[in-house]
Amino acid sequence: MKKGLLINDEWRMTEGYTDVYAPYSKELIASFAMATEVDVQDAIESAQEATSKMASLTALQRAQIVEQLSNLFAEHRDEAASIISLESAKPLKYAIAEIDRTIETYKFAAEEAKRLAGELIPMDASKSGEGRFAYTLREPIGVIAAITPFNFPQNLVAHKVGPALAAGNTIVLKPATQTALSAHFLAKLIAQTDLPVGAFNLVTGQGKLIGDTFLAHPQVKMITFTGSPAVGISLRNRAGLKKVTLELGSNAGVIVDEGVQLDKIMERIVMGAFSNQGQVCISLQRIYVMENIMDQFLEQVTAKINQLTLGNPLHPTTDLTTMISETEQQRALTWIQEALKNGAQIITGGRIENNILLPTVLYNVPSYSRVSCEEIFAPVVIVNKVSTIDEAIEAINDSNYGLQAGIFTPSIETAFKASKKLQVGGVIINDVPTYRVDHMPYGGIKESGTGREGIKYAIEEMTEMKLVIWNHN
Repeated sequence: MKKGLLINDEWRMTEGYTDVYAPYSKELIASFAMATEVDVQDAIESAQEATSKMASLTALQRAQIVEQLSNLFAEHRDEAASIISLESAKPLKYAIAEIDRTIETYKFAAEEAKRLAGELIPMDASKSGEGRFAYTLREPIGVIAAITPFNFPQNLVAHKVGPALAAGNTIVLKPATQTALSAHFLAKLIAQTDLPVGAFNLVTGQGKLIGDTFLAHPQVKMITFTGSPAVGISLRNRAGLKKVTLELGSNAGVIVDEGVQLDKIMERIVMGAFSNQGQVCISLQRIYVMENIMDQFLEQVTAKINQLTLGNPLHPTTDLTTMISETEQQRALTWIQEALKNGAQIITGGRIENNILLPTVLYNVPSYSRVSCEEIFAPVVIVNKVSTIDEAIEAINDSNYGLQAGIFTPSIETAFKASKKLQVGGVIINDVPTYRVDHMPYGGIKESGTGREGIKYAIEEMTEMKLVIWNHN
């Protein structure tokens, strides 16, 4: 089943294709077109030609288009979720949850389209401003190039497509090849809306070629990227004056303080560490537990993990299944084995059975082990004991990343201390750092990226501010 490129609302076939297989069943899903440089340039030029039509839409018209898309996802909820589960091996229960979030994300975007406004500037606050009246406007920037990963093939795309269209921009989407079937499903739904011709374009193929073409083309005004730090940093270093938003990843940590009712938090801990096989940017990777409650914590977390159902991602009861590829599973296993050589202990898991990397808990892991200091993106979590909250905060901050962090504590004073001292983009009190709702500002510091997503905040990134001053003197 060959899948082409969508350029100016027409499907274009190419000479080269790449086959994509289901991670769990190994069946052939589809063969996706490999775009050439000319194909990508044509997609950008199609988007550029549609900029005037998009910019002329009223706020209501933009809101209605994005609302149509939200409603279409609601109508096709089960089909959209099944595609995600098939192509990415995301357990069906989590795929359904992703579609529910996608519906909400586009709904938020539709609402924000109506709220896109500037502000009044009190010019007479200055001596030389007397007799002048000023305000700002938010205007679309034009063509946005979006590059998205495999792990949330609809909702992370929605965080780029939704605000781009709500702000009156056009977009060229380059999805991860492994989950490009979801992008094709999105294109099918967009075709049923009132979006102007050419405003949404879809290209698949070799990431470097497409990324380099985005960077080189003068009509691309912004690149929004979710993926690895190495690629993101390279994009930003070469982007010149193009706007760039980067969401790059993390090794998110949580602190568990004394006085916490452990049985009340175990479900959140296990979900945070192992949902979608740990292949989540804010997946819980590091847990720092006060030493007096460590034995109790390890006992309870192991018991909770043993209740997980492993197997076919398309079964509604499955909690955890195979990772996105055998290569990634073997890499994660190698990192686990390195940690053991460095002195870590396995509490549970640590091996592959039936092509599934078992949910793994490592104890007493040195900070220099890759399972601690790099992003493992796998169903692996480390648990280390600490004697003070300050020690735990210092351990979480000892990282090149800074996306989100969490703390469980009964102490308001401790929570405030953590909120001020943790060096991350978001601090989650009494929950895991894996928590996200789609209208909150989301993004990190350090190598976790630059800029913010969350619809209102993404729209700010995707628009230009214009100042207007009237002189009444």
